[in-house]
Amino acid sequence: MPVHRIRSGDDTFRAAIDAMTDTRQRQEFAWRTIPAPSRMAPSTWACTGEIVVHDEELASGRLVILHDPAGQEAWDGTYRMVALVQAQLEPEFAIESMLGDVAWSWVTESLELHDAEARELGCTATRVVSQSYGALASRASTVDVEMRVSWTPEPRELPAPREPSEEVAVPGSSTTPEGPVAAATRPPSSAANVGGRAVADGPEGPDGDVEPEIDLAPHFAAWTAMLAAAGGLPPAPPRIAPIAPTHVARAPRPAEEGEAR
Repeated sequence: MPVHRIRSGDDTFRAAIDAMTDTRQRQEFAWRTIPAPSRMAPSTWACTGEIVVHDEELASGRLVILHDPAGQEAWDGTYRMVALVQAQLEPEFAIESMLGDVAWSWVTESLELHDAEARELGCTATRVVSQSYGALASRASTVDVEMRVSWTPEPRELPAPREPSEEVAVPGSSTTPEGPVAAATRPPSSAANVGGRAVADGPEGPDGDVEPEIDLAPHFAAWTAMLAAAGGLPPAPPRIAPIAPTHVARAPRPAEEGEAR
């Protein structure tokens, strides 16, 4: 069974995923591909990831990348990132009324840290407090946080193209009294314009429109930064060893068989 679903001929998506997965990530992050959903977009890719320090799993999550060359109105683009971040925090967070705001800051600061420009950004943060009673009263309380985040990555920005009417001097030409400087009209630009910005062109879409080129690596790194923040690690670029966690966290564990619920 394939672990990804890439529509035949969707070379734009395949190239974007290959470039993204070839990018080096921070050393505490481990990931693997998983079967991708089939009904959310023509082409999809998915993986799970964990933040592990000293053999302790601090946070875990899932990332799904969707691609529809025709675009979707709700996305405001042709790509969509859908991320899940989960961690188990120390009991003190049970009374932290601002935990939702803190979780939201993990999202926005992670995107900013990696220059991952995004639009249509949304997040739902859920806090679950588990406290045991009776025969299980000796068990410590636990606080699980779950963040569901989605955003549309911006196309790669390029310098604005020259207007077609502008003239560019031909190398080696000279000015003479009898005539103007030899010039040639600049060939049509190979950059598309999205939202008033010039962006690199990718292969043509199904309707003949040129699809902007997307660099997904910063967005993948931003998701790993969200996991690291939920796991208590400070922001750190790849190849930088982490310092002491800012808070104690571990990935949520499923309830053991036979436990009272």
